[in-house]
Amino acid sequence: MNDTAEVARLLDILGNRNRRRIIELLRQKPCFVTEISDTLVLSPKAVIDHLQMLEREAILSCETDERRRKYYYLAQDILIDVSLKELRISGYEMDEASQKNDQLKKTVAMLARMIRAHDKILANLEQVNHDIETKINDLATIHKDLFKSDREVRVVIALSHQSLTLGELEQVTDLPKASLSEILKQFERRGIVKREKERYTLRGIHAE
Repeated sequence: MNDTAEVARLLDILGNRNRRRIIELLRQKPCFVTEISDTLVLSPKAVIDHLQMLEREAILSCETDERRRKYYYLAQDILIDVSLKELRISGYEMDEASQKNDQLKKTVAMLARMIRAHDKILANLEQVNHDIETKINDLATIHKDLFKSDREVRVVIALSHQSLTLGELEQVTDLPKASLSEILKQFERRGIVKREKERYTLRGIHAE
């Protein structure tokens, strides 16, 4: 295996923090699974998975003691030297980097505007929800003379969103179909709703 591939393999192995902790612990002394699990506060299953992976990569080996416990130890230590090297960037590369930086700034600014717009919409929606709750309370209290029961109020609230069929009203209001049919007939006679084919719609001032 060439040096580049070997370094890439080791970096993949060491990319996991818990594998690095296990290697560091085994630098001090050989350990068995329970000892590693207790010391590093990891589940035994997680420890076993990491140990098996490191063993496959020939970084660890193990021996079994008289109590048939597996002791793991470092078969090969890992030493990696990482250093930073200054790169000389040409004018063209600098322009390209500057363009990418400008694009990033524009994207971040656009995201900020979208978040502010989102927050404004949510604030307006909360106000609308509050107004709806107020109107619902008005229906339930102020207009007791107009509606004879809470069931009638529920039907009006459901129809205030959109026109609905009898079956859809049954699902939305959880009222029996027989009760709904009677309420809708009364509403039609009183001019509160109108029926167009199979759909019921609020009419006149009740739809405002």
